[in-house]
Amino acid sequence: MENIVITNNFAAIPVDERSREKMKARGPAALSDRELLAIILNTGIQGKNVMALADELLVFLDKNKDIPSIKEISRLSGLGCSKACTIAAMLEFGRRRYGSFSARIKHPSDIFTLVRHYADRKQERFISLSLNGAHEVLAVRIVTIGLVNKTIVHPREVFADIIQDRAAAFCVAHNHPSGQLEGSPEDDEITERLKSSAKILGLHFLDHIVFSENAWWSYRENGRLSGEQ
Repeated sequence: MENIVITNNFAAIPVDERSREKMKARGPAALSDRELLAIILNTGIQGKNVMALADELLVFLDKNKDIPSIKEISRLSGLGCSKACTIAAMLEFGRRRYGSFSARIKHPSDIFTLVRHYADRKQERFISLSLNGAHEVLAVRIVTIGLVNKTIVHPREVFADIIQDRAAAFCVAHNHPSGQLEGSPEDDEITERLKSSAKILGLHFLDHIVFSENAWWSYRENGRLSGEQ
């Protein structure tokens, strides 16, 4: 049996190995998306360690709503056919095994549970969650990637996938890299535009949350998204 040695001196562990040590000590749920990808990639390339490679892959995957092809993945610098096949296999297995969400949104914390892994991104991610009539999750998608402190999104981008999913309801969320947990004037504006559009489309706009790594703020709970759409 393999002997697992867990050191308390985390800083002394080479950067390529820290994610594995963290997983051994705390389990996979404790790792960020970046760290999980680093473990899957296993090694970096000359001039680019595995964490840098994971960073680039993470941005690439965030920008793709669907599972990219092996050819598309292998275009990334440092990802040859072998690593691209590994990534594609991981994504497809996850889709087959866990692609049908069983989660039901009853409270803003349920939304947070599904999106909190995006909180460590350096730029804002605007995320939509398509729901059926029982508020069970049909899909979770990144709609747009914004700037460090601002995301630009149009209602048509939000509703395009929601309508395709034949959803009856939806909610949205976005991370604030600054850690500020309250909607900005720009966030207020897009929330109102989504509310108006949802009413026309006959969709129930459940909530809009702003989140950081450890907390969230809800428009509905703060009385700024009241009533039924």
